[in-house]
Amino acid sequence: MVPINKQSHLRPLATINQINKCISILKGKPKIKRSMWSRRAQEYEAKISSGKIYDLGEVVRDLNKGDDLMIDQSYSERQLFEKAYERLLTETQIVMDSSLEDAQKKLDKALKRNLEKQIQKTVINPTEKKIQEEEIAQ
Repeated sequence: MVPINKQSHLRPLATINQINKCISILKGKPKIKRSMWSRRAQEYEAKISSGKIYDLGEVVRDLNKGDDLMIDQSYSERQLFEKAYERLLTETQIVMDSSLEDAQKKLDKALKRNLEKQIQKTVINPTEKKIQEEEIAQ
């Protein structure tokens, strides 16, 4: 699931040092270009598909919205973020030989995200959730 070279379609797992560098990338300031969203989306998709762990970290960093994930992102932005985040999360989990929850806490801490707070927002405000579901259906 980690694509890179054309012959085998896989690259070796990242090293612990590469994961740590990737986490430092996540802590950095997002670099968002002022180009049209469709162009940026293509660039993000290319980075995700490249298989390069640092590119994956940059996409996660740039698309991260912190605690306001559900409010500030369009559907396509959220899809790209989740795709990159899941790939980074699973590789981090395997390389660090930790549970999924521990790997997620490590990434979320670097991104300054609080997923528990997001879950509470969704539960407390069901009308907002209904609006988001309607947007997805359209």
